[in-house]
Amino acid sequence: MFHPLFHLRTHSHYRYWSIGLLAIWLSGCSEHPISFLDPQGPIAAAQRHQLGVIIGLTSIVVLPVLILTPWLIVRYRYGSRSTYRPHWGFSKLADIVIWGIPCLVVVALAVVAWRGTLALDPYRPLSGSEDVKPLRVQVVGFDWKWLFIYPDQGIATVNELVVPVHRPLALKLTSASVMQGFFIPALGSQIDVMNRMVTQLHLEADNQGEFPGKNMQYNGKGFHHQHFVTRVVDDSAFQNFVTRTRESGMTLGPRVFDRLMAQNTGRALVQSLEPPGADNATPEGDRRLRFGHLPANLFDDIVEHATPHWSSIESGGTRNDASSSPEARP
Repeated sequence: MFHPLFHLRTHSHYRYWSIGLLAIWLSGCSEHPISFLDPQGPIAAAQRHQLGVIIGLTSIVVLPVLILTPWLIVRYRYGSRSTYRPHWGFSKLADIVIWGIPCLVVVALAVVAWRGTLALDPYRPLSGSEDVKPLRVQVVGFDWKWLFIYPDQGIATVNELVVPVHRPLALKLTSASVMQGFFIPALGSQIDVMNRMVTQLHLEADNQGEFPGKNMQYNGKGFHHQHFVTRVVDDSAFQNFVTRTRESGMTLGPRVFDRLMAQNTGRALVQSLEPPGADNATPEGDRRLRFGHLPANLFDDIVEHATPHWSSIESGGTRNDASSSPEARP
């Protein structure tokens, strides 16, 4: 006879498990996709297809085990009417099935993994229209925020990646601190970001919307705050974003760069750069840090641990860092 407390604890455990599973299920109902299982680009779609193929192949081995194990337990349990064969020891057919099928599955998995690894190489540019050039973006990971530099447009943002829909995205990534992991789940392909090294990643978005990105590598007490938003917009909205950032964006000067290098979150960085008396009650998602003026070759200088060329900032366009408020979203 079980103690009543056992029933209470068991019921409590079931309740916690139920709440946890419900939370996981509801997270899939979010308005913004957060997983490659709901792909918003060709890379994530290919990864989901690869996962489906792998699950299907492994099911060839796993499902028979899950189905036959209960059947064998019931069929040959003590006291059943099954035939007792104490001298049975070998079956050629059984050996072929038991060893042959798993071997074939392993070979098939190896082929799928090899082909998928080559096809989804993050360094391989995406094939697209010859008339559409990839958008180049340089990504720098700080503690604990992301800096996105648009070298062809001459602008930069913090914790906000704005890209046009249906246009290949060519990313070059480095870290100004420790090792980090760059990941946009809805677009796929997590990649490591390392100090004094440059990695590459090619992505594309098929649908407009806002998709979260984050750091996948534990790198300090604030790593869980190191997230950003990817805004996928149409061409006109992207051009508007570039124009407005050039006209009213802040200047990324030595003072701002020192604060980027400091250990703080993106929200703390925005607050520290706002002019006195600014409306700090504005939601974090509506407070954007955008730069319309920045040193030339800033990304290369960060990679090489060199002092940025502050003199290369346009003299006529330099602004007081504290007087320029973060731009609104496009």
